[in-house]
Amino acid sequence: MSNSFSLDAGAPHAATVVARTQESPTIFTLKLRLDDAAAQAAYRFAPGQFNMLYLYGVGEVPISIMSDPEERDGIGHTIRALGRVTRGLAALKPGDRVGLRGPFGRGWPLQEVSGCDIVLVTGGLGCAPVVSVIHYVLRRRERFGKLVIIQGVKHAEDLIWREQYDRWAKLPDTQVLVAASEGAAFWPWHVGRVTELFGLANFDPGCAVAMMCGPEGMMRTAADSLLKRGLPESRLYLSMERNMQCAVGRCGHCQLGGAFVCGDGPVFNWGEVKTLLAHRGF
Repeated sequence: MSNSFSLDAGAPHAATVVARTQESPTIFTLKLRLDDAAAQAAYRFAPGQFNMLYLYGVGEVPISIMSDPEERDGIGHTIRALGRVTRGLAALKPGDRVGLRGPFGRGWPLQEVSGCDIVLVTGGLGCAPVVSVIHYVLRRRERFGKLVIIQGVKHAEDLIWREQYDRWAKLPDTQVLVAASEGAAFWPWHVGRVTELFGLANFDPGCAVAMMCGPEGMMRTAADSLLKRGLPESRLYLSMERNMQCAVGRCGHCQLGGAFVCGDGPVFNWGEVKTLLAHRGF
């Protein structure tokens, strides 16, 4: 667990939607501000952690924090409208209120990897945990080496933040590699599996750290590719997804082997989970 200020005890704390952005037909971003000004000022999190968002009268869901820790005007969450609670959250507009608990879990080891190349690999729509790392690195660019962003989606239209990817690709010491299994008209990037891009990634495996999130099959294949490039296991991390209902390790829904994803993760070192990931559906 990080040293961040946490609102994890008791009932959810009231927060107001201060901005809403529709990223794609099914994905949207809510920026929230805690109603208690002192709590908002004290709130701290590490990239890779998540909050529990409570829609009054409907239920609660875990959502990754995608904003930068130094953004003090609000807390960003990018959400896919998929279930009852997230579809309800999708109907919110600025001025509406939700409940918030968090932050929870273990984030990315960004404090420990100063000076290293950062390789970020995401697949599917679950890229918010890695987007928080991009924001973190770009705001503190002098602390890190090269930044390599590898993103894969199934359909070209699934890629959100397309303008941001274009902008990131123009930055010094930054490489952006994007793939879609199914392309579209005027699609400027690769058509095929995201794992086909690893041979193009430009980084020093002796001084690099990889951080991944997405479907577990993709992460297994990506890990194999990165390890073959010479990246040590100790410098390979991934964010796991499980059914997190309580966020404090009591309900057991997110158990992964002997660990609980809500508290021991969601970020794990490859060595902690490689044996579990060898068994599909574990």
